[in-house]
Amino acid sequence: MQKKLNRKYFLFIVPAIFMVVAFKFFPIGNAFRLCLYDWDGFSPEMKFTGFENFKVLVKDQYFWKALKATLCYAFGITIVKNIVGLALGLFVNKEFKGRGAVRAIVYLPIMISGFIMGQIMYYFYQYDGGIFNELLGKLGIEPIYFMQTGNRTILVVILTTSILHIGSTMLTYLAGLQRIPNELKESCRLDGANKWNEFIHITLPLLQPSIISSVILNLIASFKIYDIIGAMGAGGPDGASSSLTQLISKYYFSQFRAGYGATIAFVFFFIIVVIAWPINKYLNSKKVEF
Repeated sequence: MQKKLNRKYFLFIVPAIFMVVAFKFFPIGNAFRLCLYDWDGFSPEMKFTGFENFKVLVKDQYFWKALKATLCYAFGITIVKNIVGLALGLFVNKEFKGRGAVRAIVYLPIMISGFIMGQIMYYFYQYDGGIFNELLGKLGIEPIYFMQTGNRTILVVILTTSILHIGSTMLTYLAGLQRIPNELKESCRLDGANKWNEFIHITLPLLQPSIISSVILNLIASFKIYDIIGAMGAGGPDGASSSLTQLISKYYFSQFRAGYGATIAFVFFFIIVVIAWPINKYLNSKKVEF
């Protein structure tokens, strides 16, 4: 009787298993299959090359440049968004006049697409006629070529992306802050703790679920950065600020090297897993139940 019940219950998860296999494991397996071929992306003819694409990838200087830039984007955006998002969450969690307006203003940029945000910010950062350089000129300061080098471009993209998505991070921390019982804070104050001690020993430990969610989601999303870089005319010089997603698109759709593009995508997937999994495991080990 119990076995029959277990079989009936199993039927309820069959659709979910099908969805996972169809939309997760099958694409991963198909991507690996494409890695083994020299293919232009649309021709019915596919030439089997074995692991040749992986050998080419190891020697591809543009892959290593894009990997370096992508890691800078991922960790830079994640750090900025979480630090500033937490600070904003703490600020708007307080009672003050106009709190709703502040929340709306901070969250508003997320309503804009990444491409549009990149286009808008391009007119702030551009060398000739850019808003920032116009302001510097008014102060008698020489204009700055904000995207002259790869490092500068990466910094500009990190700041722009952080502004765009900081609202969602703020809301994540705000939801976590509102779950913390006021009784714990009051007890901490009665024991003579100041605001800093209250934040370190009460607020921060009890925010671990929000921190875990925010860090992991922001990290994975930042690895996939694509539209803002293209909209701002970034990627240079000589690929120093290109992301891996841009490189995949370039090889797959522009140079018609679908097999090699799939190889970069397959390796990129495992890079994300190798980085995100231990971070998630470490943060979960620090979680505090209340």
